[in-house]
Amino acid sequence: MRPRLYLDEDVVPELARMLRTHGHDAISAHEVGGLQLEDPEQLERAANDGRTLLTYNYHDFLRISEEWFLAGRPHAGIVISYRQYARSELGALFRAVVALLEALTAEELQDSVAVLDQFRRSDL
Repeated sequence: MRPRLYLDEDVVPELARMLRTHGHDAISAHEVGGLQLEDPEQLERAANDGRTLLTYNYHDFLRISEEWFLAGRPHAGIVISYRQYARSELGALFRAVVALLEALTAEELQDSVAVLDQFRRSDL
């Protein structure tokens, strides 16, 4: 099964619309009233909806994923990017996310952390 994505508020919301246009299930915190939530609340929202969270906030979410693991709390996965993409780089971000979505299943992402940067093409 393909992962369903929840983009936190730092990720440009246009990405969710682009992904949906290409047949992927993606929503943005901007679209669903998720702005200004604390990071654990963002993951809670994504987990409750069975969605993998996509974020640039790797420092906090690495810590949060460890806390959830130790507490035995399940989630649908966290995808972190060590690189923050500007709006002008939306195409490169889209290609990296699609490559991730084509390479990993929802089951493979369950309760894990994936790094988006490994799916970024080197020629971009």
